[in-house]
Amino acid sequence: MAVSGALARSDGKDYPGEMTVFVFLACLVASSGGLIFGYDIGISGGVTSMDPFLVRFFPSVYAKEQEVVETNQYCKFDSALLTLFTSSLYLAALIASLFASVVTRKCGRRMSMLGGGVIFLAGAILNGFAINIAMLIVGRIFLGIGVGFSNQAVPLYLSEMAPAKTRGMLNISFQLMITLGILAANLINYFTAKISGGWGWRLSLGLAAVPALIMAGGSLFLPDTPNSLVARGKEEEARAMLRRIRGTHDVGLEYDDLVAASEASKAIENPWKTLLERRYRPQLAMAILIPTLQQLTGINVVMFYAPVLFKTIGFGGTASLMSSVISGGVNMLATFVSIAAVDRLGRRKLLLEGGCQMIVAQFVLGTLILIKFGTDGVASISRPYAIGVVFCICVFVSAFAWSWGPLGWLVPSEIFPLEIRSAAQSMVVVFNMAFTFIIAQIFLMLLCKLKFGLFYFFGACELVMTLFVYFFLPETKGIPIEEMDRIWGRHWYWKRFVDDAAGAGNNRKVQMASNAV
Repeated sequence: MAVSGALARSDGKDYPGEMTVFVFLACLVASSGGLIFGYDIGISGGVTSMDPFLVRFFPSVYAKEQEVVETNQYCKFDSALLTLFTSSLYLAALIASLFASVVTRKCGRRMSMLGGGVIFLAGAILNGFAINIAMLIVGRIFLGIGVGFSNQAVPLYLSEMAPAKTRGMLNISFQLMITLGILAANLINYFTAKISGGWGWRLSLGLAAVPALIMAGGSLFLPDTPNSLVARGKEEEARAMLRRIRGTHDVGLEYDDLVAASEASKAIENPWKTLLERRYRPQLAMAILIPTLQQLTGINVVMFYAPVLFKTIGFGGTASLMSSVISGGVNMLATFVSIAAVDRLGRRKLLLEGGCQMIVAQFVLGTLILIKFGTDGVASISRPYAIGVVFCICVFVSAFAWSWGPLGWLVPSEIFPLEIRSAAQSMVVVFNMAFTFIIAQIFLMLLCKLKFGLFYFFGACELVMTLFVYFFLPETKGIPIEEMDRIWGRHWYWKRFVDDAAGAGNNRKVQMASNAV
């Protein structure tokens, strides 16, 4: 069974081939790498809102939480040690992604995913059986290494396996799995918090082993991408794999493009140094700015600390967990909008619409908190008011879920030429994890200091990122991944950095890029 269609060729015609069931299933299995990332995002905030967990590992935070309601609600959970528990994973992921770049390039995307799953499994076991802070932090570091490897390899794998016309849809399956992991974690937290005896937090942390086993086990059966096989000198295997994933023997043109890209990459001795060359300035800018701006949306304020945030603004313990379940469900369902629209409407339209919606939601949310809590952080909120807060958060989450959430991973994974692809994707993960770490580490402190103004700050960031997309991000839908370099030569700003002489003999690419920008 296959979905009829053809793959876009660089001369404006089409590569022969179809989007086969084999490709769909391979991408589905590979995207399970998103489960481990999403599960951890969802599980951390819920566990840190459970009283037995706080009593055992963070007694000072628990004592502050139990103070009378007149306590400044903005500052109840301001603890550097508590945020270190959450953010240590992302610092580990940042460092691991640099090593993952070498593994992904030399051993293939599949091996990076397999290694990431196994290491994440070890971290889940450590956290589930933790008896002190040291075990918790070491377990989180192992989880971070697993996340670093999977986030480096999975988006590349999906973009390289997918046909150009459905690359967006298949790549967003990674973000869909992230949202599924978040929702599953929120649901698990809601039920484990009710377990008598106070050991539910162990079950929440230990069940991270399930997505780890899914990813590691699935990786054993995955084929490697034709791009990776060619780059590692396995040309006949690459041709055979290309025939299998395209559902046709007529793959000569696409195979020739892969070989040409591979030959160019072999001439590169140091991909990291090459990435800094002037001709790759557009790709370098995107590798830095897209993941950075994705984290400056403030999404992790909601997804990491949703239960803590809801508890801070007046929700009860289980009510805060249920509110995070609702936002997690909206997050997952809204991702389907992106899957359905990304290859029809394109990347830019979704990013622009999502950005505008997030700006409005953040400013309304900040205003609602200002009205009720003011600057002293002392108030109680009614049920209708609380529902309004949850609604605003859901509006914000839905916008992120169909725009910057999936496209923050999709766009970088499809714009890098093969010679710098692995290094550039590591750069994406590094900046994503760096700003995830920074925001996770300082969020509770910022909430205490900036109060409602924190939401205005994120709204201002979203205004900047929406303007960035409007002026500097060209459209990439429907362009074969090995032809993507031509979009920069047609862009009003980035063309000044492109070496026109290098592409002068490749005029067949220009029309395709012209149609897409």
